[in-house]
Amino acid sequence: MRIAFILITTFLFVACGGPEPRRPVEVKSGSFFKESVERNKALIAEEEKLIQEIIAKDSLHDYLASPNGFWYYYETQNDTATYLPKTNDQVLFSYNLMTLDNDTIYTAESIGPTSYVVDKEQLFPGLQNAVKLLKISEKATFIFPSLQAYGYQGDNNAIAPRTPVKSSVELHTIIIHKDSLN
Repeated sequence: MRIAFILITTFLFVACGGPEPRRPVEVKSGSFFKESVERNKALIAEEEKLIQEIIAKDSLHDYLASPNGFWYYYETQNDTATYLPKTNDQVLFSYNLMTLDNDTIYTAESIGPTSYVVDKEQLFPGLQNAVKLLKISEKATFIFPSLQAYGYQGDNNAIAPRTPVKSSVELHTIIIHKDSLN
């Protein structure tokens, strides 16, 4: 009995050792990620250069630079309004999407009026920030680099990956959230 107990205990002790983890066969140096970052920086610089050339050629409009990394000019301004949309406000707006050569991708009519709760619903990044720059009844044209538009994915339809876009956005209505009044 005692021998059986010792054998069982020894067996359990040996069996509980578990497998030893293997060392990786190939150690990554991080060079792939460094190269990817450098490639992305070059693509962004190329897009910005193209956008700056468009802005320089457009003598009819005064472009403003957004702190979020896109550019815009006002088509219609409302000097009597003072309120800009804030988080949780609901806005109704319309917009179109164009290439940088002004070829229409989507018309405002095909997109339709868009109702959006500021910072609480999904829009592409540039549009999320663009609506916060407009007062009621204002319209502006925005130039979004691809990272502010549909990025590396595209829209899986008419907008290819890494495509900068232009958009005219018109803000129709703001329903102010009660917390925005404080």
